[in-house]
Amino acid sequence: MKTPHKLVIIGGGFAGTAVTRAIDCNLASTEIQTVLIDRKNHHLFQPLLYQVATGGLSPANIATPLRSIFRSKKSVKVVMAQVKEIDPTEKTILLDHGEKVHFDTLVLAAGATHHYFNHPEWESLALGLKTIEDATSIRRKILSAFEEAERSNDLETQKKMLTFVVIGAGPTGVEMAGAIAELAHKTLRGEFRNIQPETARIILIEGSNRPLGGFKEVLSAYAAKTLQSIKVELHLNSLVEDITSEQVVYKFENQLFTIPTRTIIWAAGVKANPLANCLAKSTGVALDRAGRIMVLPNLEIPNHPSIFALGDIVHYPNADGGILPGIAPVAIQQAQFLAKLIKARINQTPEPSFTYYDKGSMATIGRSAAVADLGWTTLSGFFAWMAWLLIHLLFIIQFQNKILIMFQWAWNYLTFNRSARIIMQNEPNP
Repeated sequence: MKTPHKLVIIGGGFAGTAVTRAIDCNLASTEIQTVLIDRKNHHLFQPLLYQVATGGLSPANIATPLRSIFRSKKSVKVVMAQVKEIDPTEKTILLDHGEKVHFDTLVLAAGATHHYFNHPEWESLALGLKTIEDATSIRRKILSAFEEAERSNDLETQKKMLTFVVIGAGPTGVEMAGAIAELAHKTLRGEFRNIQPETARIILIEGSNRPLGGFKEVLSAYAAKTLQSIKVELHLNSLVEDITSEQVVYKFENQLFTIPTRTIIWAAGVKANPLANCLAKSTGVALDRAGRIMVLPNLEIPNHPSIFALGDIVHYPNADGGILPGIAPVAIQQAQFLAKLIKARINQTPEPSFTYYDKGSMATIGRSAAVADLGWTTLSGFFAWMAWLLIHLLFIIQFQNKILIMFQWAWNYLTFNRSARIIMQNEPNP
């Protein structure tokens, strides 16, 4: 009997789950056995994390257990573990509990993490948003700020607690700022006795001259106008110089300005998962400045034809001379291509080549306000917002979550209510 090909995939995000699903559809279990390794037990729909962070959705709405996804896929084995070492010569992976896993083909799809630009001391002060734990920590931080302001009779303390600073005006930063504004100015209005939540300041700091810099200028202008209309203070051409537990210091036109605050959210940059550095040490593959892996056009690691990488962890050039962005559509298209390539190699048939089809970019700003660049046209306002809702629902893996999110969004829209405003006290405030 022929020994099945051993495929090991590291990472259960968009890229990793898409490869696993596509491979299982293409090949029989007698031809291939897949091992999916992730340090978490769930697939996370990261684009909606900001809604968990602001109480609009519960964590379970946007996370699906990996074992549930692959319950009926007998050729897929899910392992919850952390990868410690990769040995390309022996074709083995060492896991944190000591087990060694053999592979015939290895796919690294471990994603990205926060990038603090040589200021690691900021990480504990300015919370990033990549995991469920990040989202619930930010939610606790935001809601606790209102509670502490309510308990205080000192006006300066109240102002500090009711000032929220978001650093970085890309899609995540814009979405976070808009959601915090709605939470403070609408949802929490009338719920406190000693403070007025609607007086809260939401400040969005951006180093460039416009928000949503990856979008066309007309959409950036719409975003800026909409943010101002919902009382988000937009500070452009401003570079953060220092962050402490009590304030943010930024530079604008060679002058330093200080914002007293206890709540700082980081949305200014990402870098590759540390596993990229682990792979570089064992294979000699080059990394870019953000730690992303420099792969060949077929996503292969140079000089290692049995190892591939895709998604946020790779540096992949686009037709314009830049690189493909770290977004779900890129990861999914790369995953579908890679599944075809692996199948072709196993069956010894001609290999496909990868071409990315850019279907556009979208970002939501607030209630009934979003932008969409579809390439052939641009949308802004209500219709862009409806398109954003629909497309995000389509990408949710579990049908049950699609229905729950749809009804939760409808209720939130009608009532301004954010029912998941729970402060978890199992750990101290960050």
